[in-house]
Amino acid sequence: MSAIEFNRSITGMYGSLKPYAVKLTRSLEDANDLLQETILKALTNRDKYRHNTNLKAWLYTIMRNIFINNYRKKVRQNTIFDNTDQSYLMNTAKTVNNDAPSNFVVEDIDRALEGLPDRYRTPFWMMYQGFKYHEIADALEVPLGTVKSRIFLARKQLSDTLETYSQAQEEQVAQQ
Repeated sequence: MSAIEFNRSITGMYGSLKPYAVKLTRSLEDANDLLQETILKALTNRDKYRHNTNLKAWLYTIMRNIFINNYRKKVRQNTIFDNTDQSYLMNTAKTVNNDAPSNFVVEDIDRALEGLPDRYRTPFWMMYQGFKYHEIADALEVPLGTVKSRIFLARKQLSDTLETYSQAQEEQVAQQ
């Protein structure tokens, strides 16, 4: 692949990379920065890309690694060292978390999953654990279309059951 084709391919992926950047950063400005940094890194490391491999996956990996490195850098910046004899490590951004709301959410999600019929819950859970559709179809000995349909119906039922949380999240995003 020539340099021009490579550059076009990478810049052509901009539209599909942006939603992932927004998902990681939860901020449009930070997502744009992350996206720009990802494309720059990909262009400067063109020699490390192996021809006939999945370019999109390579770019997603670069983006995820940049995000993780930036996150770790921010955490280190919020950390100070106490030079006393004990050499304690303290975080300046230390707060006491109230896990009660998240515990309620987890309990509601667990209840919603338990409320799914087995024929929907099993393929959904396998998909959640990282199995591919064809692997699920082979394991359950059902056609691929049936697996896709059952996972879709499980998602729909979970979405309907947990609709309260999606409305609360939409309201929270609107306030920001």
